[in-house]
Amino acid sequence: MPNQDQGDNPSAENPAAGEAARAPCAPAGLFGGLSGKLLWLTVVFIMLAEILIFFPSVASMRVRWLQDRLNTAAAAAIVIDGLQPVELPRALQKETLEATGTKAIVLRKDGTSRLLATTDMPTSVDESYDLTDVPPVTAIRDALDTLVFGGGRMIRVYGPVGDTNTGVEVVMKDRPLRRAMFVYSRNVLLLSVLISLFTATLIFFAINRILIGPIRRLTGSMQQFSSDPDNPAHIYIGDGGRDELAVAGRNLTSMQMELQKTLKQQKNLAALGLAVSKINHDMRNILASAQLMSDRLVDVDDPMVKSFAPKLLRTIDRAVGYTTEVLSYGKASESAPRRRHIRLLELTQDVKDMLAIDPLSGIEFAEQIGAELEVDADGEQLFRVIHNLCRNALQALTSPGEGGPGSVRRITVSAQRVGSVVSITVDDTGPGMPLKARQNLFAAFRGSARSGGTGLGLTIARELVLAHGGTIALVEKPTVGTQFRIEIPDRPVSLEDYRSRPHIEK
Repeated sequence: MPNQDQGDNPSAENPAAGEAARAPCAPAGLFGGLSGKLLWLTVVFIMLAEILIFFPSVASMRVRWLQDRLNTAAAAAIVIDGLQPVELPRALQKETLEATGTKAIVLRKDGTSRLLATTDMPTSVDESYDLTDVPPVTAIRDALDTLVFGGGRMIRVYGPVGDTNTGVEVVMKDRPLRRAMFVYSRNVLLLSVLISLFTATLIFFAINRILIGPIRRLTGSMQQFSSDPDNPAHIYIGDGGRDELAVAGRNLTSMQMELQKTLKQQKNLAALGLAVSKINHDMRNILASAQLMSDRLVDVDDPMVKSFAPKLLRTIDRAVGYTTEVLSYGKASESAPRRRHIRLLELTQDVKDMLAIDPLSGIEFAEQIGAELEVDADGEQLFRVIHNLCRNALQALTSPGEGGPGSVRRITVSAQRVGSVVSITVDDTGPGMPLKARQNLFAAFRGSARSGGTGLGLTIARELVLAHGGTIALVEKPTVGTQFRIEIPDRPVSLEDYRSRPHIEK
């Protein structure tokens, strides 16, 4: 039967695509990666900035060029005006106009205007410009107008001579002005390209050394680690910097070390699971034989045997059940709880019998549970949870150095119902849980509170409680010892099941 999930998985239809997705990607070249993009972006941004600067710059250049022509004409006008009443010869006027690049020069003085020099006076003027006070926006607008539409127009330019009341006015063609503006624009463009390339190159090498280089090292370390995560040589070794990349490198190192440790633990768990699965087959047969032989103890008339036989049978039944569930736990999942209402006091008494506390040890086992209190749970799984917690408490109370004169050593299991939730507390008067065990409370092989422990007990207990939709947590207490609280809610009852009960009138 074909797999129905292959339609949504391209790698299932094309294995080569899946291999290509898992293969490490080769880093881009020097100019093809982030550094290359940064280089071109820097060039583009500087050119955009130069374009924004160009408009006021070329407008200022145009005003200066016209002002220079006006100042030259003003100097000639003052000299010509000083020759009055002698009129300047026509030939000299022509030379003066050619020297100033104008067609006519007019001097404005004492409220009158005097034409000092002229030759081939045009019949009309296309544009007039006053250089007395040119606003920036007007200057930019006139500069663009000259660049785009100029070159064949006759213009009139006028303005004051220095700080005096005397003014000068010239008539000229705008072709030399437009040509000078194009030369200036070309020079600005070339200079802008050189500045942008030089700046981008400096930024390129600086960023490549400060930023791109460490990023390439991080990326290379990730690729090497993903290809062979078990190799300690592939763990990233960062520098001692304090910037963001250095912090990211240290976090990557920590993450790779933790992941490597986790992968090693997973491999050990896989090997352990395989070994346990092999042992489980033979162990189950041995327990089955022991179960058949223990059944005959019921027929023995010895009162002592009759009192211990039921407990022995229950213990062997639990052992057989545990061996049956080993394979399901090896698949990282517990079997779904088979929930029913059970008397919690009876289950706690079974835990007490299983612990088999020596009466001479001085350790007390107290049960503060109502005889009628029931919990909606899987009896065997809840037994394992409470037994794990009580066994840990018993080991803490029997550890060396505990139980001095006058000390009380007690394990207390209490429970109460609040609405649809049953709260179970397992408390002891032991030394308490170490800080390392608190930090890795429910982590397998890391959360053990004693030397040689595996920490699997709390991990299994948490999984079983979560399967019931409940919670398990370590409770802070003002006195010495350790206290765990388990909260298990009842299953929600559907309306159809509620109505189908015999005592409900329909």
